[in-house]
Amino acid sequence: MKTSAPPPPERADAPLPLGALLALAMTGFICIVTETLPAGLLPQMAAGLGISQSLAGQSVTAYALGSLLAAIPLTIATQRWRRRNVLLLTILGFLVFNSITAWSTHYGATLVARFLAGVAAGLAWSLLAGYARRMVAVRQQGKAMAVAMLGTPIALSLGVPLGTWLGAAIGWRWAFAAMSGLTVVLVVWVLAKVPDYPGQARAERLSLAKVFVGPGVRPVLAVVVAWMLAHNILYTYVAPFVARAGLATQVDVILLIFGLAALVAIAFTGRLVDHHLRTLVLGSLALFAVVSLLFVWLGRVPAAIYIGVAVWGITFGGAATLLQTALADTAGEGADVALSMNVVAWNSAIAGGGLLGGVLLKTWGAAAFPPAMLMLLVAGWCIAWSARAHGFRAGARDVHAAGH
Repeated sequence: MKTSAPPPPERADAPLPLGALLALAMTGFICIVTETLPAGLLPQMAAGLGISQSLAGQSVTAYALGSLLAAIPLTIATQRWRRRNVLLLTILGFLVFNSITAWSTHYGATLVARFLAGVAAGLAWSLLAGYARRMVAVRQQGKAMAVAMLGTPIALSLGVPLGTWLGAAIGWRWAFAAMSGLTVVLVVWVLAKVPDYPGQARAERLSLAKVFVGPGVRPVLAVVVAWMLAHNILYTYVAPFVARAGLATQVDVILLIFGLAALVAIAFTGRLVDHHLRTLVLGSLALFAVVSLLFVWLGRVPAAIYIGVAVWGITFGGAATLLQTALADTAGEGADVALSMNVVAWNSAIAGGGLLGGVLLKTWGAAAFPPAMLMLLVAGWCIAWSARAHGFRAGARDVHAAGH
């Protein structure tokens, strides 16, 4: 199909292309669930492949490594390709590599398939935000990105429980096969609803170095790293942390509270991001810092854990929309390249959170998490506050875009 993209609506109250934006959200959902699925299936995968659970867990590492290594070079390599072709390539990557994972009986082949699925995810994440922005007028870009990012908090809250349930209900291989079936549906959806756009002409393309040194790009990326490091220290090791409050058997409930709060937050973010992006970023970081401080003092009190996790979820729900909007705005024509850097920064923070959290847990115990998180969040807040001229600007986004 060679459907041409319609021009974006110029009226701020024009209806959003929900069918197309929700297809992007489903792509993000598949990215996250594919990444987290093994976490709920480790015993079954280990038994099925004849390996230990620790080796089975490396399937998550392989996926993250693929995203880290591929995001920037593949984004640059595909800049001139038509956008829907690139999107379909990433979705077909999930179809192929999840299918291989489902039927592989060899651990090495499974790891390679997981790595290549991560490669597809790295390219997808650098594409989705920019794609959503091109579908609508400038004043609607924040709302459009909020819809396109909706799959992320849903997948983060449901990915591991979904994998656990599917593994028990139909077996781990059929769980991955189900993901492949979902991608087939998504291919049809994209062809039917998502408009196509041309890639960038050679004269329009910006180099990686030029985008990176552009005003505002580095402060936004620094906030991404600080914020997501703090988040992932707690998210990765939430079980041992809440166990201190006698909630070891309530981890699923706690994660559900986090996920529901995040969904509420993303709805509010979509309404407010176009006029209050700076306030939302500073407020979210400050609230998360307050939660960290609460956990320093009341980390063994169950009620404080439940309340703190709900507030934490609210601060996290809009993070992807806020940070990617800020980065794309400040990068301008280099938005896709900048967003590929965001993929690397985000995934590095996931890996770094796991590593740093593990060191803290082994050395000082879970009580060390909140002080470390607090220091990271204060640093992130200070960087965001100082990036007033570029990166996290006050006022309406469309005003800044008009003067870009």
